[in-house]
Amino acid sequence: MFRAIANVFRVAELRARLAYTLALLAVYRLGVFINTPGVDRLAMNQFMQEQKARGGLVNLFNLFSGGALDQMSIFGLGIMPYVSASIIMQLLTVVVPTLERLQKEGAAGRQKLNQYTRYGSIVLSVVQGIGIARWLASLGRQTGPDPTGVGIEHVVVPNDTVWFTVMTVITLTAGTAFIMWLGERITERGIGNGISLIIFAGIVAQLPSATTRLVELSKDKAWLIPVLVVFMLVVVGVVVYIERGMRRIPVQYAKRMAGRTMFAGQATYFPMKVNTSGVIPPIFAGAILSFPATLGNWLPGLAAVQRALEGNAWLYDGVFVLLIVFFTYFYTTLTFRADDVADNIKKQGGYIPGIRPGRQTAEYIRSVLYRITFGGAIYLAVICVIPSILSNPAFGGLPFQFGGTALLIVVGVALDTVQQIEGHLISRNYEGFAGARGPRIRGRLRPAA
Repeated sequence: MFRAIANVFRVAELRARLAYTLALLAVYRLGVFINTPGVDRLAMNQFMQEQKARGGLVNLFNLFSGGALDQMSIFGLGIMPYVSASIIMQLLTVVVPTLERLQKEGAAGRQKLNQYTRYGSIVLSVVQGIGIARWLASLGRQTGPDPTGVGIEHVVVPNDTVWFTVMTVITLTAGTAFIMWLGERITERGIGNGISLIIFAGIVAQLPSATTRLVELSKDKAWLIPVLVVFMLVVVGVVVYIERGMRRIPVQYAKRMAGRTMFAGQATYFPMKVNTSGVIPPIFAGAILSFPATLGNWLPGLAAVQRALEGNAWLYDGVFVLLIVFFTYFYTTLTFRADDVADNIKKQGGYIPGIRPGRQTAEYIRSVLYRITFGGAIYLAVICVIPSILSNPAFGGLPFQFGGTALLIVVGVALDTVQQIEGHLISRNYEGFAGARGPRIRGRLRPAA
């Protein structure tokens, strides 16, 4: 393992890619601390501290923006408009024939879809920017201490004018566009997926403050700290194990002729991940459950729903689990098309042993997908309710935040980045992180065989 890490710094190109990635991530984190014009940072910070105790949709946005909402940064929207536009575009390719044809056209079609996604991100940024501007203006007055310790009245938006709304929309939209540009540059010239790494950096940046808060609140129960550390390591191990888990469906290819060359038949497999839907189901479920808490002050009908959910933690967790299971099946059914997979296997002259090509193959793949999706849905639900269960007074009432969507994103992005680094090492005759034994390579790189 340590030898593989040392090999990372021996490859000049890999060193340059890592340095480039870290530099752009540092630029992103610096931008988080630049305020949006016209917003009182102290009042906004105090409001966000109160929201963190209440929960709601605001906390979900703050999580994915890397804490940018705490001081209403120019990156306040974060990368969420791009993520939302990507999800919408992915769903539209299933129901819109024109977009489906573009997706099947190869690199040119994907480039066109990416362009549509960027346009959609700008449109969503403008709409969300208008909503945030009016939301900031509606916060009213917040009370907070000044440096002398005397109570002083603060206004989140001291001058609520049309110009403030215009400036907020322009600033937030430009911030989102700049983050998109950073993500694309990281993907092109760095290591890993740039958009995922930006979300990863924002979540990891909030872990120190969350850990400090956890330690402060558990001073009377010092024995819980080592228990939570061990529990955290176990949870991370389970997430890594399941995220890398897959069902391998054997596929046999018959002999075929290509010109005058006869290619022998071969046996391979078609991989199906246990968690095909990724982190999308918890995001959808959390957003839906956050609406009553967020809109309860404006819509009286949702106030009763909010009180019911806030007054019964077990009811909230139960609804959350049901929504995660539902969205896991819903999103997997929309994005994974068993008929197309069966058709591609048939066109390439392959078949699943014991299953007829065509419709029966599609039905078999669909049945396997539904069975492993159930396991994936239960896994997502268990991981996502861990913070809620541990924060329950019956289990100590500690604000344990290392779980749920944040944990799934952090572990998933880390695994993907390590896999890409390992691919660079293996392509240059260095062993990867898996630790395959072999002769240690010294000096200059040997050409690949």
